[in-house]
Amino acid sequence: MTDELIQFGKLISLGLALMLPLANPLTSMTLLLSLGQQIPYKERQRQVTQAAFYVVGIMVVTYYAGALLMHTFGISIPGLRIAGGLIVVSIGFSMLFPTDQPRALEAEAAADAQDRLIPNIAFVPLALPGTAGPGTIAMIISGAASMDTAIKPDYAPWVVALTPIVVFSLLGLLFWICLHWAGRIVAVIGKSGVEAISRVMGFLLVCMGVQFVINGVLEIISKYPAV
Repeated sequence: MTDELIQFGKLISLGLALMLPLANPLTSMTLLLSLGQQIPYKERQRQVTQAAFYVVGIMVVTYYAGALLMHTFGISIPGLRIAGGLIVVSIGFSMLFPTDQPRALEAEAAADAQDRLIPNIAFVPLALPGTAGPGTIAMIISGAASMDTAIKPDYAPWVVALTPIVVFSLLGLLFWICLHWAGRIVAVIGKSGVEAISRVMGFLLVCMGVQFVINGVLEIISKYPAV
């Protein structure tokens, strides 16, 4: 039982390490501060809680239904890894080398939000694509395929079954904490601190995305060797 608990802890740590740079609650925190200025405090906190449940729900549905959708549309695992890797690289570069355009778009969205009485930003853009975006979804589907092939044979069934739910729940909790205390977090680390963390995560995403593409290409080569 002790060995299984160690396996459980290892998989949870691995899942968080892989998912956290992609989920990146700091992005949603920035969106909240930009778009939620005109939303009353209690309503904003309610929407933050709502968004956290949305994030967990999107990840769980993607994990369990992603393979079915891939089969329906005829998408292979190598194709998913290459496409997901390119998306992750793109997101990483945008975090490493931010431009003024996203800020302008956020300012425009904030102006639109002011025209509405109480806008609901819980699902869009906080949950999707703020946290559970294309890169996160691609990573989850690819991870689900890896669980079935590389991880499942070596781990206890209950460990494999519970790990995704625990990882997604912890990410949702972290998302809620970051957004619930968004104002204080920015006040402590400052905007420059947020940008620094964002760039470090961007670099990690670029590395991860490139590795996704390499893995996808190698898998294609191994399946279709040159005659």
